[in-house]
Amino acid sequence: MNFPLYIAKRYLRSKSSNNAINFITIIAVVGIILGAASLFIVLSGFAGLKAFTLEFSSQVDPDLKAESTVGKTFEISATEIEQLKKIKGIAHFSKTLEERVLIASNNKNTLAILKGVDGAYQNVVAIDSIIDTGIWLEQNAKQIVVGWGVSNNLSLGILDFTKPINIYVPKPGKGQITSTKNAFNTVDAINVGVFYINEKLNDSYVFSSIDLAQNLLNYQPNQISAIEFKIKEDAILEDVKNDISKILGNKVVLKNREQLNDALYKMLNTENLAVYLIFTLVLIIAFFNVIGSLIMMMLDKKRSLNTLYNIGATVKDIRSIFFYQGSLMSVVGGFIGLILALLITLLQKWFNLVMITPTLPYPVIIKFENIIIVFITISVLGIMASKIASVRITKSLVETH
Repeated sequence: MNFPLYIAKRYLRSKSSNNAINFITIIAVVGIILGAASLFIVLSGFAGLKAFTLEFSSQVDPDLKAESTVGKTFEISATEIEQLKKIKGIAHFSKTLEERVLIASNNKNTLAILKGVDGAYQNVVAIDSIIDTGIWLEQNAKQIVVGWGVSNNLSLGILDFTKPINIYVPKPGKGQITSTKNAFNTVDAINVGVFYINEKLNDSYVFSSIDLAQNLLNYQPNQISAIEFKIKEDAILEDVKNDISKILGNKVVLKNREQLNDALYKMLNTENLAVYLIFTLVLIIAFFNVIGSLIMMMLDKKRSLNTLYNIGATVKDIRSIFFYQGSLMSVVGGFIGLILALLITLLQKWFNLVMITPTLPYPVIIKFENIIIVFITISVLGIMASKIASVRITKSLVETH
């Protein structure tokens, strides 16, 4: 039997004759429970917010995207397209073309990004999930689908043939501009739908067929900005990337969904780390109560410690008693706090106790890694606090009659 652990368990269960020490111990345990519960609830809430934030951008982000290494566009041959179709890990892929344009209608105009897509785009991105009003565009028609922000800026309706829509882009070239007609390429189009993704994309993006975009920009049929891929669920992303790189070579750079939203992911991860560090600081303050509780317990148990010392227990054994007591207090408090936090988080998921808006509950996600993070944090801080307190045991203290 581990003698120090056995005595530590007895001390943990027993009450002191001094009510003040009992009160301090209770405060220390409650602090650990509430600290562990708060840390897990905050991490679960932040995980929910992170998933909620990324949900909107991921609706139009492919699993993998090949972008031009040099310049805005690159050329893809029919042979390369056939080779891409043979890659087993690719479910679908779509050729796209993006350029900044000016859109005008009824004496109103706004800058936007025109994204020309081919017919396979609907297989790469879940179009139905972003179309708020109207329908998706057809490939063989001069149709566009605009974001809510663009629609509001230009007062665009759906299939409104009384309001012509003109899309302008500057013609490439050098020299002085002598006529505005010669300065811009232009096409007319009809709006058939309005999408809603997020504020940034709603205010800046307009979808069209890739043929319309290529005609507007005077590009060749094989000249594109990117290829967007949908990867099969059982495929290994790195293997697919290697297969694509062998076909397209150095003319493209491949980016996964996280790399496409690099700034957003970095911001969310930094905020998550900051939240964790802030609540860990709160826990560190709470563990000062554990140190104080253990030191008060040592002073209260001086007679018992002297008896243990006289019957053969060493100073190291007595230090181990209070080290184990503090560690057990921390682990048990952390475990109870996690159970309490899991219960509160589940209640939020089931009954929407906290609402962001009248129709939007605060999102929470229970992640196993957060359980491990909280438990390890509590355990490490508890061990450190117990070690700091236990070293206060000296030979002069246990020898005092």
